[in-house]
Amino acid sequence: MTVQPATTASNNKPPAPFISPQRFGYGAAAFVLLAVVGWFGRSWWQPDPSLLAFQQANGRIEATEVAIASKIAGRVSDILVNEGDFVAAGQLLAKIDPAAHQAALQQAQAQLRQVDTQIANAESLVQQRQGERHALEALLLQRRSEAEGASSRARRTEALVKTGAVSAQSAEDQQTAVKTANATIASAQAQLEANQAAIHAAQTQVLAAKANQEAAAAGVQRLEVELKETELFAPKAGRIQYRVVQPGEVIAAGGRVLNLLDLTDVYMTFFLPTRYAGQLTLQSEARIIVDALPQWSIPASISYIADVAQFTPKTVETASEREKMMFRVKARIPADLLQKHIQQVKTGLPGVVWVRLDASHSWPAELPPLVQ
Repeated sequence: MTVQPATTASNNKPPAPFISPQRFGYGAAAFVLLAVVGWFGRSWWQPDPSLLAFQQANGRIEATEVAIASKIAGRVSDILVNEGDFVAAGQLLAKIDPAAHQAALQQAQAQLRQVDTQIANAESLVQQRQGERHALEALLLQRRSEAEGASSRARRTEALVKTGAVSAQSAEDQQTAVKTANATIASAQAQLEANQAAIHAAQTQVLAAKANQEAAAAGVQRLEVELKETELFAPKAGRIQYRVVQPGEVIAAGGRVLNLLDLTDVYMTFFLPTRYAGQLTLQSEARIIVDALPQWSIPASISYIADVAQFTPKTVETASEREKMMFRVKARIPADLLQKHIQQVKTGLPGVVWVRLDASHSWPAELPPLVQ
């Protein structure tokens, strides 16, 4: 028979618990370590409240463009500036061939002189008719005097007929003379009335000729203005961006000849989400840093905030969709600063704009210094 060996004391130890003191110590240490790391991480990643007062966005430097266009149609005879030239306000930039407009002006001036002659003739005719009226009025007085004399003679003759001093034939002759005198009075009155109508017609001709004179003078004035429009001047100071046409080309009325940049009206256009655009106000301060000059900050102010969101559906129902709404904003650079550095102003440069949402916070120290 085989004898079993006796069981040792080590084999009689109870089983180890699921979590031993050693395991518990390591887990507690790991838990504490994770808590510490989490607290430091939260402190590390939580943004500085002062930085929430600022936002940045990307944009490009732009300037107001002015189209130098011709009000009249014609052939471009000369362009006196080149692309990139700086021009002053009122400087002559281009010319349109004035030959056709000069010819039209000369024709209109000749028509005006012709109308002036018509007025002089009509006024002379009025004076002539008025002179005839004076003569007819004198003739009428004469005819009335003759009629009165004839009537007196007829009355005396009639009285003498009753006494037998003159014959009845003489009395009849005097009555005929009275009738003749009255007829001459009626004729003179008719001539005077006809003369009055002639005077009125002559005066109407004067009025019509003067109306034609006003129309002809207005036509001359219009053509003189059009002749002046053959020379194109700069409406303001700026830089010629490009030529639209070249000398010798024919353009229609309103056709553009040159494109001018107003370098005293320069700004950066950018977009901000709803939550930040809603905090902005006009004239809020901004700083522009262009990629070409990262060592300088350019001062600016908010000059425009769109009242309609972009980059969003027409119907927004959720908060996440509202966050996608972007508003177009402009930050304008002061005109005096632009004028001071007018030769260095360029458009189309990309860069970053910083906007201050809360005026109580100072600008971050890491921003480059301001351009002076």
